[in-house]
Amino acid sequence: MMLTPALARLVQELGRLPGIGEKTATRLAMFILGAGREYVEGLAEAIWAVKTETTLCKECFGLAEGDLCVICGDPQRSVESICIVEDPADLMAVERSHEYKGLYHVLHGVLAPLDGIGPEDLKIAPLLERLRRDGTKEVIVATNPNVEGEATALYLAKVIKPLGIQVSRIAYGIPMGGDVEYTDAVTLGRAIEGRREM
Repeated sequence: MMLTPALARLVQELGRLPGIGEKTATRLAMFILGAGREYVEGLAEAIWAVKTETTLCKECFGLAEGDLCVICGDPQRSVESICIVEDPADLMAVERSHEYKGLYHVLHGVLAPLDGIGPEDLKIAPLLERLRRDGTKEVIVATNPNVEGEATALYLAKVIKPLGIQVSRIAYGIPMGGDVEYTDAVTLGRAIEGRREM
C-alpha cells in the first residue's frame, strides 16, 4: 500500500512501540487518520502530558505526578512492609492482585554484571536509607524468577538482613489453571519447596 509521507512516518513511529508490528502500526495509523479531530488532539495531548507530567516518586521511585505517588501518599497503606519490584509495571501488577496493602520500592532494573549493571546503577542506596529511617519490619522481594532477578534478590537479602529486617521472597509455582503434568521441572520444584500447610 502506498502511504503518504506523513502516514508512513506515523506507521514508523507506532511500529517502534513494543509488541506493535508493521501491520498493527498501519491499522492504528489508519484508525487515527479516520478519527475525528477532537479524538486525535486528545490522544496527542495525552501522550504529551504523560511525558511532561509523569515523574518518579521521591520515596519509592514509582510513577507520580508530584513529589509522592498515590500509594506513598495514602495514609491507609501499612508502613511496616515494603515490596521491592524491578520496574513500575511490576508494581502495577502486584497492585492488581489487591492482596498487598504495604508500600513499594522500585529498583528500575536488576543486577546484570555482564551488562555492566551493578548495585550503584539501581535504586538500592535510597532503599537502604529508607529502611534505616522508616522502621520497616518486612521487605518482600518481588523480582522476576530469572538469573538476574534471583541474583538481585540474594544481594538485597545480604544487605538488608543486617538491618534486622525480615526479608521474604514471593512464592513461585504452578499458575492457576495450569497442569502439573505440563509444568517445567524448575517451576514444579519451586512449587514443592514453597508449599504451605492447608
